[in-house]
Amino acid sequence: MLEHALTALDALFDPLRLAALFAGMIVGMVFGMLPGLGGVAAVSILLPFIYYLDDYSGLAMLLGAVSVVYTSDTITSVLLGAPGSPASAPTAIEGHALAKQGQAARALGVGFLASMVGGLVGALILFLAIPIAGPIVLMLSTPELFMFALVGLFFASSMIGKDLAKGLAAACLGVLLGVVGPAQAAADFRFTFGQVYLLDGFSLTIVALGLFGVAEVISMLAAGGGISHERMEVVRWGEGFRDFWRNKWLVLRAAFIGVLGGFVPAVGASASTWVAYGHAIRSTKDKSKFGKGEIRGIAASEGANNATVISDLVPTVLFSVPGGPAAAIFLGALFSFGYYPGPRMINQNPDLMFLIVWSVALTSVVGAALCFAITPALARLTRIPFAIIAAPLVLIMVIGAYQSTSTMGDIFMLFTLGALGWLMKHGGWPRAPALVGFVLSGPMEQYFWLTNQIHGWSWLTRPGVLLIASVIVIPLILSTIRWLRTRRTPGEEGPGDEDATPPESNRGIALVLAVTCSAMFSYALWEMFSFNPASRLMPSLAIVPGLPLALWLVIRGVREYENDFARDAGELTVLAVLIGYTIAVWAIGLSIPTVALIAYMLLYRARMRPWTAAIYGMFVFGIVRILFDLLRGDAPVGALIALS
Repeated sequence: MLEHALTALDALFDPLRLAALFAGMIVGMVFGMLPGLGGVAAVSILLPFIYYLDDYSGLAMLLGAVSVVYTSDTITSVLLGAPGSPASAPTAIEGHALAKQGQAARALGVGFLASMVGGLVGALILFLAIPIAGPIVLMLSTPELFMFALVGLFFASSMIGKDLAKGLAAACLGVLLGVVGPAQAAADFRFTFGQVYLLDGFSLTIVALGLFGVAEVISMLAAGGGISHERMEVVRWGEGFRDFWRNKWLVLRAAFIGVLGGFVPAVGASASTWVAYGHAIRSTKDKSKFGKGEIRGIAASEGANNATVISDLVPTVLFSVPGGPAAAIFLGALFSFGYYPGPRMINQNPDLMFLIVWSVALTSVVGAALCFAITPALARLTRIPFAIIAAPLVLIMVIGAYQSTSTMGDIFMLFTLGALGWLMKHGGWPRAPALVGFVLSGPMEQYFWLTNQIHGWSWLTRPGVLLIASVIVIPLILSTIRWLRTRRTPGEEGPGDEDATPPESNRGIALVLAVTCSAMFSYALWEMFSFNPASRLMPSLAIVPGLPLALWLVIRGVREYENDFARDAGELTVLAVLIGYTIAVWAIGLSIPTVALIAYMLLYRARMRPWTAAIYGMFVFGIVRILFDLLRGDAPVGALIALS
């Protein structure tokens, strides 16, 4: 084994291959920092160029891009609150809260170090585990895979916010969004309303950008000023290093969770990151800071999600089952170079397996170093009026969303889900469970259907299932016992006596959202009975708990109702402008509405001087057009122009 590892290392240090690796790394860093583009866009851009290189150089270029995406998207998650991927949602929650407190450099420093360690731990573990990786993966059957996904969804629902009902309802809403489109177990198209656009379901990029990115842009544009209202020091790294060192064992444990989670096809990064984040919460005595800017949350999530980069490739190269979209492109590249993934690949192509390990390890270190080098300049962006940053940011989100199907439906859904994300934010509903529910709905349906077909309901008694289920059941039992004891203690209030809706939440919006979700779940229940029985499994997992929870939140919302809509009138204005922009793009095309939107943000929101705004606006518009051409997407023409 050591001989093959040294041979692969020697092959990688060929100057051409190193250049290819670092070129891919730069592309991955840039695309990782652009919301909605990320690893899939990065490897897609590089794919045409790898065929001009030899097999090792071409694969090293792709690996360089994939390996640093989770490191560089920390920047977007912290500074803008828009996770570059579902696995970065905990970083966006905790890191963006710290950025608003003037501690962006601290959050970024811990995130970069944890990402580097996660990548190195993943590489080290797989270096030692390559001979036994196949048997480890084969030990997991569909019941265990389903339960592992369920654990990730439960952790996302219960770890954010104090209101478990809203967290679980949000998760059910995410699963319901995830089942729109073709059913995996029968010839059904669910909840498409006769629209061709919905036949393939919603795009992950659009859901992530809408729920998080657009919602944050609306709030920050209305608030004015910079992302951070506190003075920020970006030259003192000592606090960040001390934070990392204090949490070094947490990072290592999170990296192990990430490696194990990465073995699970199509589930790994999203589920394992939330399991690691939940572990960080449970292992912390003072849990009050979580959701408000807790550095341990960043350390755990970044250590876990970066460790999955390499372990995501295990099911790809051993079973031809991609661990994610970027891994699917890597799988296609392997076939193109004449490699045929399978359990025998470890014996037939051991040098290639170790090339993957070395490439990820090297780019983890170099990528983190580069991120540290540019962090001071990027952290200063948080003091710039946000409207200046929002102009290109919103348009990059539009480009990222438009890559899904290159139709106007992409842009409509981006801002529709952005409005939903804004409602959830101000109504006190956590958005992360909805995103994780959406991501896990596909693999959960596949595993749930196969489990019932193969095992019936006897799978509930399998030892592995019971062991994984205990991660959910035991904390629930302990929480219930603590709640009952608190209720019986005179003079103390239990969870049921606390104000259910936090004071910072808009109670009017909370009621509107609960009524809307109740209507959605009710309609979904009615339409579900028209599906084939096999197509009802996953919708029922969302509707059966989701509808009672939403109705309960309606009842509670009526009891707590206050007419406080005027408090967020400024944000409603920004939301109306973005919706108007979408309608204008649909009607007359991209160019004129985009120029008008840039002018609105720079002249009205940022209060820039006309000449300065004109020069900067021309630059932003030019970049937008270049990105459209680079990503091989034709910009929207407009329905009225097309008809004429």
